[in-house]
Amino acid sequence: MVLDDLGSSLRSTLDNLRGKSRISEEDVDDVVKEIQRSLIQADVDIALVQDLSDSIKSRALDEEPPAGTSPRDWVLRIVYEELVDLVGESTELPLEEQTIMLAGLYGSGKTTTAAKMAWWFSKKGLRPAIIQTDTDRPGAYDQSKQMAENAEVDFYGDPDEDDPVQIATDGLEATADADVRIVDTAGRDGLNEELIEQIERIASAVNPDRNLLVLDAAMGQSAKDQAQEFEEAIGIDGVAITKLDGTAKGGGALAAVNETNSTIAFLGTGETVKDIERFEPSSFVSRLLGMGDIEQLAERVERAMAEAREEDDDDWEPEDIMEGQFTLHDLRKQMEAMNRMGPLDQVMDMIPGMGGGMMDQLPDDAMDMTEERMRDFEVIMDSMTEEELENPRVVGASRTKRIARGSGKPEERIRELLEQHKMMAQTLKQFQGMGEGDMERMMKQMQQGGGPGGPGGMGGGGNPFGD
Repeated sequence: MVLDDLGSSLRSTLDNLRGKSRISEEDVDDVVKEIQRSLIQADVDIALVQDLSDSIKSRALDEEPPAGTSPRDWVLRIVYEELVDLVGESTELPLEEQTIMLAGLYGSGKTTTAAKMAWWFSKKGLRPAIIQTDTDRPGAYDQSKQMAENAEVDFYGDPDEDDPVQIATDGLEATADADVRIVDTAGRDGLNEELIEQIERIASAVNPDRNLLVLDAAMGQSAKDQAQEFEEAIGIDGVAITKLDGTAKGGGALAAVNETNSTIAFLGTGETVKDIERFEPSSFVSRLLGMGDIEQLAERVERAMAEAREEDDDDWEPEDIMEGQFTLHDLRKQMEAMNRMGPLDQVMDMIPGMGGGMMDQLPDDAMDMTEERMRDFEVIMDSMTEEELENPRVVGASRTKRIARGSGKPEERIRELLEQHKMMAQTLKQFQGMGEGDMERMMKQMQQGGGPGGPGGMGGGGNPFGD
């Protein structure tokens, strides 16, 4: 995630405050220096960094922490609140019938963002449709159509029509049954009169409820100028920032947009249609600082399980594993659900105490290796008999050799699968028989970071400080 370096370095610095009853000016200076270094590396404007640093330092030294709050947690709270203020607010985007027009320059990621947004709305229970009006860029129609198919949403475009306004008008009529129409427009290398005139004509035809500007995170601080130019030309109601997964300048783009008094609607975090997040400042900063994001995690889990039920031909329910024997069939279902939740590093960021510094302690290829092991487990289970899938305890040395030959995987990987199953089965036994109150208490403890590696009283998701 963008600004990961800030999160890991801050956690390391704050850990030096553990056990202290009072905080010194030198302690605060150490924290502020880490913030300055990381934000400047993330291309945030130096003047803005200085203002943020001064505010954090003055609050940490002048304000009295609440009774019972440790110096470390007090400084963490101040940093959290100031960073939330820095990245700004979330664009108002009600879940209702509406038309959204996307604008932006070449290479900003408008077409991909249109599909991602459509997918996001579809998962909220609405019926979206994409209207592709870009007649300038070769391949725009084909790319948009393919992306719409990947997102499993309605699509309209006309490769034989040269007038984008006519396409937009016909598209509204063709997608009349949709709840949300997302109109993708053409781009240019720079904002010029021709592009402004075309977007204004399309806007006049579709009368959008919201105009969203799509910005590439790699632009850094220059995003500020572009946002101001589009605001003056056509008016924008919010911004979608793309490619946050692969740039060190994301902090500059986030802060720059906020400086224009714009708000952020979505963050693009990867290449697939599922790699999109609704921008929520508190959740974003909470994950950045390693506090997790329970709300986002719960949403992904719920979505993954719903997709699993839709695709399954059998009557498997995740609740069944809490009542009976945990089989390899159940393990496979859980693995499939995890795959639907997205990249493991993103999921780990949402678990309180597992983001930031905890992730940095893992080898660079740890996540790739984990995903590779999961794929190997799938192949191994395909080579097992029904008896072995239902009762893995019957798998001994001779069966392991046979499964290894059939799957083409080493015997050690098969033993890893069996050990993984055993550990999960033992863990589930601890939850069997738990009442609703017991489960609620367990979840509350997780949200408060009470588990191993937790942030010690910091919650996840929303405002982690309960204010």
